[in-house]
Amino acid sequence: AYKIPSASLTDHNLLRYARRTGKPLVISTGMSTMEEIRAAVKVVGSENLIITHCTSTYPCEPEELNLRMIPTLRDEFPCPIGYSGHEVGLVPPQVAVALGACMIERHLTLDRAMWGSDQAASVEPSGFERLVKYVRTAEASLGDGVKRVYESEKTSLTKLRRVNS
Repeated sequence: AYKIPSASLTDHNLLRYARRTGKPLVISTGMSTMEEIRAAVKVVGSENLIITHCTSTYPCEPEELNLRMIPTLRDEFPCPIGYSGHEVGLVPPQVAVALGACMIERHLTLDRAMWGSDQAASVEPSGFERLVKYVRTAEASLGDGVKRVYESEKTSLTKLRRVNS
């Protein structure tokens, strides 16, 4: 796949060139309006496309993550929606998954104290390992939306249920 960074979302010549390769595209949406996102999707189409919600601030404050954009994008565009995060911490990617993100992008660094505009918002290898574990737990926790009594609940059911109508 080719990743189109937020800074290039409005470069329609680049988008057309990338689409002509036939490879899947991932387009980040930081610094962009809905109109700009719609225009980019119109250029590339929605086939083999993942749109990642993003706020291009390094690091980004939680109040500006606006993770509810994930379902908004999912409702508007017939393609998978992901999340590209630049926050400090590991909670927002888990929330993004709970809101329907199909992929998570985080910058990786060897040392967050290194020089660079995004180092403070990047994840070190040990943090990345935890991030993957937490995201996988979030995915597993979502379930399938079908209410059932699990085998593991049956002891509690027998012990705690007061009345069976």
